[in-house]
Amino acid sequence: MKTLRDVPVGQSSTVIKIHGGGALKRRIMDMGITKGTEIYVRKVAPLGDPVEVTVRGYELSVRKEDADILEMS
Repeated sequence: MKTLRDVPVGQSSTVIKIHGGGALKRRIMDMGITKGTEIYVRKVAPLGDPVEVTVRGYELSVRKEDADILEMS
């Protein structure tokens, strides 16, 4: 399974599925990340946390734990 953390810097990928549930899944969806959304990875911090992405025209920082539940194409 390829997750958001596996997408290289400078490339885009599409969300296939959001794993997990409850408050974590709701928070991710509230940020605009839903199934079928294209995410562009802008940069990654030196230790991999956080990942800065562009979603629906705005910049967003996502923690490692959140990036791991996003299955990407």
